[in-house]
Amino acid sequence: MPTIRFSSQPRRRPPGSVRKDLPWVPRRSHLGRRGLAIGIDIGGTKVAAGVVDAEGRVLADARRSTPGADPRAVEQTIVELVRELSAGHRISSVGIGAAGWMDLDGGTVLFSPHLAWRHEPLRESLEKLLRRPVLLTNDADAAAWAEWRFGAGQGESRLVCITLGTGIGGAMVMDGRVERGRYGVAGEFGHQIIVPGGHRCECGNRGCWEQYASGNALGREARQLLRTNSPEGRGLLEKSGGVESDITGATVTALALAGDATSQELLADQGEWLGLGLANLAAALDPGLFVIGGGLCAAGDLLAEPARATFAKNLTGRGFRPMARIELAALGPRAGMIGAADLSRVSGRAYS
Repeated sequence: MPTIRFSSQPRRRPPGSVRKDLPWVPRRSHLGRRGLAIGIDIGGTKVAAGVVDAEGRVLADARRSTPGADPRAVEQTIVELVRELSAGHRISSVGIGAAGWMDLDGGTVLFSPHLAWRHEPLRESLEKLLRRPVLLTNDADAAAWAEWRFGAGQGESRLVCITLGTGIGGAMVMDGRVERGRYGVAGEFGHQIIVPGGHRCECGNRGCWEQYASGNALGREARQLLRTNSPEGRGLLEKSGGVESDITGATVTALALAGDATSQELLADQGEWLGLGLANLAAALDPGLFVIGGGLCAAGDLLAEPARATFAKNLTGRGFRPMARIELAALGPRAGMIGAADLSRVSGRAYS
């Protein structure tokens, strides 16, 4: 039975012992344990929560707007959601997935780009308020776990999950555990530099992968096409409502799915950048499967097929090695919620 660890270098302890710094986290997990857990996915605009059973099914859900940048207000929102969902269900634990970096023990949010969390001891505070075990994890880690347990990654021993949204998120499930790296910040795949001296990135570097293969990148490329005053650009502007600033990655994706040739070409370009980055990751990590999730995946094979072709063309050792599969995520926007709930269940002691 796999061990769920959140450190790449765990200390050795006697069989059956419990970490003293995390008294509710046992050394050995129990995958598939019965009982219900609440998963909470905290984003920049909304907080989504759901009651999740041991098979990954969402039995009830609720959501709130993300309450600005006040950490105490976010905590109160979490408490309200848990109390609302607990009214009709017996809940064993709560899992929270949020964008940002967590410490290796999963108790403190070191930094969150969307919220004012800076070295915030969130787990301790929430456990006192909720009187239940709370697991805190990165949202991409939670989504990857959900896909490995219940979605497109079932049965794969070495999984890399890529999330294409505003930027690019990433996570790894290796041999039945979430791999977070030595310091807990692994998976920032979107910030591998793929074009030295290229587009400026919000992280402070230039040429990051997410500047070429993300929802933001797709929207930017479409708007740049409009400025060429080409027939393709004028046609795209007309089909999207005539307002340049309204053209986003989601707009282009919707037009591509409706059959617009220019939008499909823009998506194919994104797919090629995606495939190139995946080839780099394959050279470093050698996974058996890449699962591609996030909003941009609504494009389906319009994105995935160019990515697969470019991946095969650029893979190191191509023709002489097994090649990782590239599949679209199966669980959609609920993956983070499902994964956070399940991680809290398999890593925590049932509440009584």
